[in-house]
Amino acid sequence: MRHYDLAVIGTGPAGQKAAIQAAKLGKRVVAIEKAGAVGGAQINTGTIPSKALREAAMHLTGKNKRGLFGESYRIKRDITVADLIGVSRIVINHELDVIRDAFDRNGIDLMWGAAKFTESNTLLVTHGDGSTDRIEADKFVIAVGTRPAKPEHIPFDGEHVFSSDDVLTMDMLPKNMVVVGGGVIGTEYACIMATLGVRVTLIEGRNQVLGFLDTEITEAFHYHMRQAGITLRVGERVENIEVLPPENGQGSLVQATLESGKKIRGQKLLYSIGRQGVVGKLGLDKVGLDFDDRERLRVNEHYQTNIPHIYAAGDVIGFPALASTAMEQGRLAACHAFGAPTKSIPELFPFGVYSVPEISMVGKTEQQLTDEGIPYEAGVAQYKEIARGQLLGDDIGLLKLLIHQENRTILGVHAIGTGATELIHIGQAVMAFGGTVDFFINNVFNFPTLAEAYKVAALNGANKIALV
Repeated sequence: MRHYDLAVIGTGPAGQKAAIQAAKLGKRVVAIEKAGAVGGAQINTGTIPSKALREAAMHLTGKNKRGLFGESYRIKRDITVADLIGVSRIVINHELDVIRDAFDRNGIDLMWGAAKFTESNTLLVTHGDGSTDRIEADKFVIAVGTRPAKPEHIPFDGEHVFSSDDVLTMDMLPKNMVVVGGGVIGTEYACIMATLGVRVTLIEGRNQVLGFLDTEITEAFHYHMRQAGITLRVGERVENIEVLPPENGQGSLVQATLESGKKIRGQKLLYSIGRQGVVGKLGLDKVGLDFDDRERLRVNEHYQTNIPHIYAAGDVIGFPALASTAMEQGRLAACHAFGAPTKSIPELFPFGVYSVPEISMVGKTEQQLTDEGIPYEAGVAQYKEIARGQLLGDDIGLLKLLIHQENRTILGVHAIGTGATELIHIGQAVMAFGGTVDFFINNVFNFPTLAEAYKVAALNGANKIALV
């Protein structure tokens, strides 16, 4: 039996950073992965593949340049699935190499197999050939991620009805597609497919997609999705999904019947309603570790479970379930496990949605500030006011600052448009240091840049505050 200071179960973003951080602290670390490749959903089925697909779609269709060169601008007329998957595979292979190299440089042992607790400090690892190893560790980080929820009544077949894990295995781009679920994954794929010319119907049970966003941003996003040709069915719930047999010489169609009686048909259907944990097979009963009905773990502010020497990070602990937040959670868990000082600021974790257009936010929304009784004013800059926005052909983007009316601190930053997920970090940094709107007013930004939007928004907000 081999002994380690830390055993990490899962090599997604949380597991990677936990393992590397512990190794940097001089600890002996093993990372255990049951899949055939490192990286988890981040590299293999989720973050990187979907974002690579988006970039390929934006480039090949010329979508991100039409505002400048006209609506007819297009790099390639007939785009195939092979065109899109080829881009994804190049990026995935590079990221896999990066992770393996990081593990090797930091002396992290990588063990392939499925891990299961047999005692409080002991794991049984079953390899693909049936052989087993036992390892002992002082500390553990569970970072096994989640899988798409697959209710039994949904006819997933990988041909007509897909989950987010297998949507990239489609053999052809459909003419029309139904997307069930208006969360991050559903909206991203809906936008990507619409960009590729697919007629998309997006069904969401709530009255808006991406319910955690600022209302103004969501309203703008709804408008832009409709402008892109996406049919929104919000406030509608799916009652039944079935694959219809071919008729009149046409191929099979998928039909979603809504509770309202509407029937929505498409050649393909993506079902993206939530994700399910996978901790049920880890033998957690052997150590007295609790999990909820969706197999997610509860943790404290240090990412400790109810068993002090066992930590959890990433999607397995629930919202916000983003690769970026998972990385930081894994790092913080390892630091706390071995007494390394850190300062966590989860209230400033940014959110990024790689839809078309991009959306990003950090801090509070207008609704949250209203509910908390905090007096604020909003300063807005439209991309069409910014020279860089014109050069990029983006006249739909906007940046919004939420500013405290009394002490002028920045309470939230919200952006939609080109580069929103990059632009947000300027506001995040200023918020982290308690900065005020005056920082943006007094600062000089390169011209022309999208960052100039901060100065425009700051002046807009400051002028409104002056009237109060």
